[in-house]
Amino acid sequence: MKPIQAVFVDRDGTIGGTGRFIHPRDFTPYPGSLEALRLLKDRGIKIFALTNQHNITKGMASEKDFRDEFEACGFNAAYICPHEPDDGCECHKPKPGMLLKASQEHGLDLARCAVIGDVGSTDMLAAAAVGAQKILVLTGWGKPSLETYRDKWYDQAPPDYVAENLLEAAQWLISMGEMPERA
Repeated sequence: MKPIQAVFVDRDGTIGGTGRFIHPRDFTPYPGSLEALRLLKDRGIKIFALTNQHNITKGMASEKDFRDEFEACGFNAAYICPHEPDDGCECHKPKPGMLLKASQEHGLDLARCAVIGDVGSTDMLAAAAVGAQKILVLTGWGKPSLETYRDKWYDQAPPDYVAENLLEAAQWLISMGEMPERA
């Protein structure tokens, strides 16, 4: 068993919002989300935002708008894909490019990290691609992802834990204390 190094947290539908784009100036975290981030940081766990935001490309917000928002929430860093889903980049979840970049920049063993998100077909698949712990929250698109769209991702990346919200996910990770070693 090894201690958790970092947690990657999706934005829309996980930290707050509806699961759809909301400009950072209008974004409101769910009750308990900021507490969840503080709990993780208080235990020496790095927290990173991990988000697809193709509306940056459309000019609806800037990358700086998102970075400022994540900094205000206490994230150590933010990994933001500004590309359209069909642009062919390596960073748009479910591709693991943002996770791999974070690993290189922060010296992380991704098997000692977790991804928390509300969409199985992006968040859980990205986590599975790098061997990270997978936690699905039922906020945002979580319930439909687990029920209606399960066939698109579940067999490839079943969550290690399903939480009601980000706070429960953080509490579960903390209660685990250490990440199981992966074969």
